[in-house]
Amino acid sequence: MGTVVRTLDKLQSLERLYRQGFHSEVIDRAIDKLLAGEIERAHTERRDLEARLADYEKRYHMSSEEFYRRFRAGELGDGMDFVEWSVFYEMHQAILERLKVLGAIPQ
Repeated sequence: MGTVVRTLDKLQSLERLYRQGFHSEVIDRAIDKLLAGEIERAHTERRDLEARLADYEKRYHMSSEEFYRRFRAGELGDGMDFVEWSVFYEMHQAILERLKVLGAIPQ
């Protein structure tokens, strides 16, 4: 937790500087590279999870959205495949949200 807090403090310091009119091309390029790297990692994770979800969809003949709704409603039981599928679906949703925050996919 300490590292996260320190990082947030540093980001807030940079934000305050930029809001006061400070500008640095070096910082701009570094942030662009960091964000681009995070976007690429997230897209790689998304593609991997989409392949896993597609395997379950093919095996059980339903979309992941339908599966998740039915699983959460308690209609499908709690077999290991279904538990794993639900975790992969939740991970996929979290990555999509991360990509939205990063501006890599439309809101």
